[in-house]
Amino acid sequence: MIALSLETLLAFAATCLVIELTPGPNMAYLAVLSASVGRRAGFAATLGIALGLLIVGLAAALGLAAIIANSRLFYQALRWAGVIYLLWLAWEGWRAGQASPGKAQAETEDSKYFVRGLVTNLLNPKAGVFYIAILPTFVDESRPLIGQTITLSVVYVAVATLVHTTIVLLADAGRPWLEDERRSAIVRRALALVLAGIALWLLVATRR
Repeated sequence: MIALSLETLLAFAATCLVIELTPGPNMAYLAVLSASVGRRAGFAATLGIALGLLIVGLAAALGLAAIIANSRLFYQALRWAGVIYLLWLAWEGWRAGQASPGKAQAETEDSKYFVRGLVTNLLNPKAGVFYIAILPTFVDESRPLIGQTITLSVVYVAVATLVHTTIVLLADAGRPWLEDERRSAIVRRALALVLAGIALWLLVATRR
């Protein structure tokens, strides 16, 4: 990775923080998951999200993200797949029960939530747009671009993971209050509606 100035890294990290604090599919999904299943599932999904963001960042460094963004067919396929997947997650959150997986199922369940977090970001066209439209503004064109892109991608993933971990802990902390079945169902379904709304917003925001 290429060393960047501290000023550039801090400015980029601050930008990433503002973006990640803006409600989006990752935030809504982690809130639904952690509030209904628990922090273990939330952390598994967080790791999947981090890997997904890193893969998209590496794709951007290699120019693959730009190719997809400039291909209407690939872009639209990714866009619709992402929206449909988020709507499916919202539906699952709407009808999910409160019960957490038993110890014998924990490892399998963790893998499932990890994969869902990963897929959510691989199918999110706005992740690619971030790497194409925002990240390059912090790159010094007089230095190797691939190394800088990878460095900034790692910073973005670190900031995003910090925010997502906080969301998981906050949502999990509220679980005792959600022990009442009726109250839990109301909150879970409200969060599921938020996730569905974000999916529809994503459909409109990425239209071109």
